[in-house]
Amino acid sequence: MKFGTRNWKLAMFRCAVGVVLLTGLLNAGAQQYETGKKAKVTGTIQSRNGDLVTIRVKKTGETAVIDLTDTTKVERKRDFRLRRADMDITAMVPGLTIDVEGVGNAKGQLDANKIVFDPNVFAIEVAEEQQIQSNQAAAARAQSTGNQAQSSANQAQASADVAQASADVAQASANQAGQAAAVAGTIALTDAQSVALVNQRVSDLADYKTVVEAGLFFDTGHSTLSDSDKAALTKLASDAAAIQNYMIEIAGYASSTGTKAEDLKLSDARAAAAATYLRDSANVPMRRILVPAGYGASHPAVGNQTSEGRDINQRVDVKVIVNKGIEEGSAM
Repeated sequence: MKFGTRNWKLAMFRCAVGVVLLTGLLNAGAQQYETGKKAKVTGTIQSRNGDLVTIRVKKTGETAVIDLTDTTKVERKRDFRLRRADMDITAMVPGLTIDVEGVGNAKGQLDANKIVFDPNVFAIEVAEEQQIQSNQAAAARAQSTGNQAQSSANQAQASADVAQASADVAQASANQAGQAAAVAGTIALTDAQSVALVNQRVSDLADYKTVVEAGLFFDTGHSTLSDSDKAALTKLASDAAAIQNYMIEIAGYASSTGTKAEDLKLSDARAAAAATYLRDSANVPMRRILVPAGYGASHPAVGNQTSEGRDINQRVDVKVIVNKGIEEGSAM
């Protein structure tokens, strides 16, 4: 009995040391706030760990740790596409620039009373990144097509000594290829803008590990949760409650049965339905949810050619995730 008690005390001591080390890791090199003193800061979110948000301070370049609480009020400066005001706190994701008002706590962190953000600035930054990637891809395709056209022209020129008519045909083909490349580039840029709108929520999931997940499935054209979906979300919330510093990612999808705009709106509604249930029925704080995102039909799990495939793609993926770095630190 004494041996068991000793082991229990040792385990508790190790746990306490782990908590202290984690706090040190979170605050190491971070801007410190005086306990009980009000402060304001503007910065870009670098990472999330449960209720703790690490930002890069705009003025100093230092990091600061913001603590989200039940009383934290989050407001947007402008309208957020298809996003309800009661979900604004879920937008606290890496890449977002925020203005914070709060009070320093005993850990040197800033307990946030009010957070204001501009979603349009965030969308522009994401769009720029997507645009660069699309431009590079479009340029590569255009260059490839141009090379093929040049090769055809060269071959045509070599054949010109034998038949001038063949050269004319080849040159015409080269011109068409060049026009096709230009059109392809324009289409790619247009698609990039659509992709950017779909992917407004940006978090580097390479930094996170999925520990619990659930799949929800919907009838065609609907966003209502079934009883089995609700049961799955209830269990997921219960499992998540036992995990320290957890966050929940919600991604909605459609099966391309409608237009791109309709699919996007439907997938957003499905993701929002899952988030609302977790908040209202499963008692999950909204600050623990990473902004629910609808991706339309852009990421099918299987082909949409069959009814079975469409049933699978009309889904919402819900994942409980934790920060890898923090998890690895706690294991030490």
